Amino acid sequence: MKTTTLSTSVSPKAPALATLTAVAAACAMMLSAPAHAAEAQAASSATDATNAASVPSAIDSSKRVIRLAQPKADNAASTNNAPAPQATAPQTVTDAASTNNAPAPQATAPQTVTAPQPPTVQNRPPMSTLQPQDVRPPATPEFTGTTRVYDPGPMNATGIDLRSGQLTNIPTPQAQLSDVSFVPTVLIPQQTGDNNDKLDVSLLDDFIKDVSPNARHYPPNFPNRSQRHYTREKIKVLAEWIEPYAKEPNASYDVLIRAAKLNGMGRNLDLGSDYTIRGGQYVDRAIKIQPDSGEANFLYGMMLSEGGGFKEGQKYLDRAVSLGYTEAEQSLAQSDLLSDRRDKALERLRRLESQNPDNDIIPQQIKLIEEGKFYIWDIPAPDINVKPSV
Repeated sequence: MKTTTLSTSVSPKAPALATLTAVAAACAMMLSAPAHAAEAQAASSATDATNAASVPSAIDSSKRVIRLAQPKADNAASTNNAPAPQATAPQTVTDAASTNNAPAPQATAPQTVTAPQPPTVQNRPPMSTLQPQDVRPPATPEFTGTTRVYDPGPMNATGIDLRSGQLTNIPTPQAQLSDVSFVPTVLIPQQTGDNNDKLDVSLLDDFIKDVSPNARHYPPNFPNRSQRHYTREKIKVLAEWIEPYAKEPNASYDVLIRAAKLNGMGRNLDLGSDYTIRGGQYVDRAIKIQPDSGEANFLYGMMLSEGGGFKEGQKYLDRAVSLGYTEAEQSLAQSDLLSDRRDKALERLRRLESQNPDNDIIPQQIKLIEEGKFYIWDIPAPDINVKPSV
């Protein structure tokens, strides 16, 4: 049996074949190197162009351009002699193995991009070389000339004379006063007892004195409707002013008697039932403080009798007559007339006329009764001049 033995030795031609294969591969690599380099350069340029074009423009919500992307910033920077911004784009590492479908190695991390510097501005004015301590605020302007300060002259009884040279070339005001009148100052205690608080009733007393002949009795009588209206309005104001003082539990007699007069006239001028109630309350309290007051007894008796309470008012009127109050006698004559005692009313007034010959009102009242009238106070009212309330 013949045995065949296989030889494992390499043929002498094998080294030569390997050498030729290596040389061919090297030649191929050398020939393809420029092409690969061109492709890599083109890819790098494309990447740079993509990165440059991908720089966004910054626009705010109002559609205003904040920063505009400039791909040719390098050229502009070089034109202004400024260093071009340096930016390294991420690159992909490849080798020849990629050509042979070998797995590509991991790409290197992108490098930090340096922000471009703003281009230099030509023709910029030179900066100041002054230090902070050399900078001074602008000097305050100095005023020249003479400043005159007004110096008032001494005060005297006639005032200050403005014509004494300090206000030259200014017209001097001229004023004239006429019908000058003075109201006597009247101060009354606010409360009874040792309280020293005073109340100035100067204007109040002057008003009551003027309008009492027209509004004290019913019916009131005024020369015209305007004076009646102004009197009504002033009574409202003055009654409201004195009301807080009269409502005090320890209000003085002087306060109460004035409040009673105002409210009584308000009742006669048809201002409302509140005036009637308040007037009666205040005069009643005044009589309790001074029972021997002829004026207080007269006011209370007159309010009652002219309101229809003849019997209730007569005792207060009789008390006032006994205290020497003349007007109380006239109110009694009015009460007699309204009670169908005409003869008694005439007798009373004639006796009163003989006792007061200078009284001009009593003869007119007697004439009204003789003519068959029923209101002895319905006589021509004296002319008054009540000013409107301010």
